[in-house]
Amino acid sequence: MNKSIKHHLTDDLLMAYSAGSLPEAFDLIVATHLSLCVHCRARVESFDAVGGHVLEEQTDSTAMSDVSLAATMALIAQGASAPEPARPKCSVLPTPLQDYVGGTVSDIRWKPIGMGVKQAILPTTKDATARLLFIPAGAAVPDHGHHGIELTMVLQGAFSDEVDCFARGDVEIADEDLEHTPVADISADCICLAVTDAPLKFTKLMPRLFQPFLRI
Repeated sequence: MNKSIKHHLTDDLLMAYSAGSLPEAFDLIVATHLSLCVHCRARVESFDAVGGHVLEEQTDSTAMSDVSLAATMALIAQGASAPEPARPKCSVLPTPLQDYVGGTVSDIRWKPIGMGVKQAILPTTKDATARLLFIPAGAAVPDHGHHGIELTMVLQGAFSDEVDCFARGDVEIADEDLEHTPVADISADCICLAVTDAPLKFTKLMPRLFQPFLRI
């Protein structure tokens, strides 16, 4: 639990997460944030409760077929599946992220994208992209805007831009109205989880030229 988080997710995102209507990449960053943020976790629990009440109020007279009942009973008879081996603890990657990385920070397969910045694209559905970003202390991500929504959550270190300073657990929500240049704090290398539903909009030529190859 992290009580120092200042930048939270919006209620619209939390309600969509509760309803199960977000793309997988956005589900991942919400789940990762919730694992650290007691405030947003409480909000989701309240939305879950409202959704459960709505379902209880709905009447459904459709009876379960004999085939469905038999299949359900067969699953119950099989018992619980064997638990997966416990993953090593990681002070940087919360549990939802460890499941995607398959381990700790040392297991991340970084690929350089220039100026010391590295990324690792995570396996999610194609309707949105999730990537881990490594930004060396004091380094900057090229100035860019957005064709859609970008959520960036800090996992280690901190970064600052034209909006504010963001530290561990904080999430910056950037839309088409924001053009910014994130710069990692000089005190430590910054690791972030970033998800996008559209390509970024770079202002300089070189990032635009390499953009298709880097899938940014």
